[in-house]
Amino acid sequence: MPLFTPEDLLRYLYKESSPELTAAIQVALNENWTLREQMEEIQSSVNQLDIEKQVVSPRMEVVQRVLQYARDTAIETTSRG
Repeated sequence: MPLFTPEDLLRYLYKESSPELTAAIQVALNENWTLREQMEEIQSSVNQLDIEKQVVSPRMEVVQRVLQYARDTAIETTSRG
């Protein structure tokens, strides 16, 4: 059984994990009650903090991905024209 870090579980919770990691965590959650309890604690903490209301700006990683996508799309559009 793989070990998951709290960061892995947070990525899973926010649907930011890879498909492979998501599948592995789902299997583990079904089989491992200790992991389920850990996930419930993380969910509870997130709910208490109400992080969504506190977010003022997106993470830099997200901004960089959007900018890279825009650059890639601009290159594709220019090369087609």
